[in-house]
Amino acid sequence: MVYENPDGVRIGLEVHVQLNKLNTKLFCGCSTNYHDSEPNTHVCPVCLGLPGSLPVINEKAVEYAMKIGLALNCSIVEQTQFHRKNYYYPDLPKGFQTTQYDYPIAGEGKIVIEGEDGERVIGITRAHMEEDPGRLQHMGSIDKSKGTLINYNRSGMTLIEIVSEPDMRSPKEARRYLDKLRSILDYLDVFDGDLEGAMRVDANVSVFMGERVEVKNISSFKGAERALLYEIMRQKNHIRRGGEITLETRHFDEARGVTLSMRTKETENDYRYFPEPDLVPLRVADRVPEVLKTLPELPDAKRARFVKEYEIIDMHARALTTEIKVANFYEDVAAKVDPKAAAVWVADILKGELNYRDLNVEAFTVDDIAEIITLVTEEKITENSGVEIIRTILDNGGKPQDIVKEKGLLKVEDDIVAKAVEEAIAENPEAVADFHAGKEKSMNFLVGKVMQKTKGRADAREAREKLIDKLNE
Repeated sequence: MVYENPDGVRIGLEVHVQLNKLNTKLFCGCSTNYHDSEPNTHVCPVCLGLPGSLPVINEKAVEYAMKIGLALNCSIVEQTQFHRKNYYYPDLPKGFQTTQYDYPIAGEGKIVIEGEDGERVIGITRAHMEEDPGRLQHMGSIDKSKGTLINYNRSGMTLIEIVSEPDMRSPKEARRYLDKLRSILDYLDVFDGDLEGAMRVDANVSVFMGERVEVKNISSFKGAERALLYEIMRQKNHIRRGGEITLETRHFDEARGVTLSMRTKETENDYRYFPEPDLVPLRVADRVPEVLKTLPELPDAKRARFVKEYEIIDMHARALTTEIKVANFYEDVAAKVDPKAAAVWVADILKGELNYRDLNVEAFTVDDIAEIITLVTEEKITENSGVEIIRTILDNGGKPQDIVKEKGLLKVEDDIVAKAVEEAIAENPEAVADFHAGKEKSMNFLVGKVMQKTKGRADAREAREKLIDKLNE
């Protein structure tokens, strides 16, 4: 079905990615490992921009930026350059931010997401490098705060700002774009997305092809989706009441789920960009072949390989390749057991149980899931028992063979199942009558009775087949 976008929604995202896996900041040697430190203990004259201090570019940061650009199918500029973006906030004491302006390191890329009506290509306008400012910590909500604290530990951290085209048509597509971007960055191993502030989102949104509004500093993907839903509704209601949408910057209050006006939107002229005199232009095009060799297999390529190499369905391949840790886990399991069975158990069952408990795949071992799959495929235990073993390990620990013994999960013999089938039929004449009257739900009831009598150790599919055979005699 074609998604017609009845409200004319256009969404473009600016995502700030903090390269927190670099050991040092963008222009100085301060450590990037500040998250558990006291405020204002990871600072120096350079990252505070004190008079007389001079920046020195972090070569590894440039390499990481190029990797990201190439992974997003961007072209890498011949020569890049830093500029001073002039504005004053308390978290930026030197009065300007060192960033890139008309020579961003990468541009004109694209990524593919699952849109409202199938796969969609989202354009990447540019990806440029810049330094992170410090962090303001408001005492309460931003509009009612009694005071604000400033922590400069993150000042000078390397940021890559990835700017998309306004190609997304709904908050759901925006969320999927963010998920895909996070997946690619995880594959590149250039950042730890679980650390606070690792990815921050500014969203530009308009309705009915009108003026855009920017919602700044959204700190979570869930928050981005909520902010967009609210902002789209606010703009539509404002227009219906005869109002006009004007260019402005708004703040998203996550606690209340609303956007609040901050200021009219600045234009490029307001920032008075001029070249950073303390940093020479960098010629980076010559390093592209060298950086290309460091790119890993990315999610889309891995998904295609899984389908071809392991002959699994695309839905499973997609679920298995979203996270690099899950993809690696699956390949290790597939090396021990049938790859198709491994895909079902990892993608459909194990991931579901992990998500329910908010755990990642490292909470389980390759050997344990391979052993469970083997027990099921050799018909020593039922699928239900396999799921029970997974749940027991995640909740209480233990090993599969021990849990099988402790819980008596070995599959029952055929004659025991046959006896349970006969008893279930004899004890439930109404359900039998309903079955013969064509009421299919009665079969589920009878299967449940058989499972109850065998204490869950019968195979539900086999029990169903035996019931149907017996009832049709």
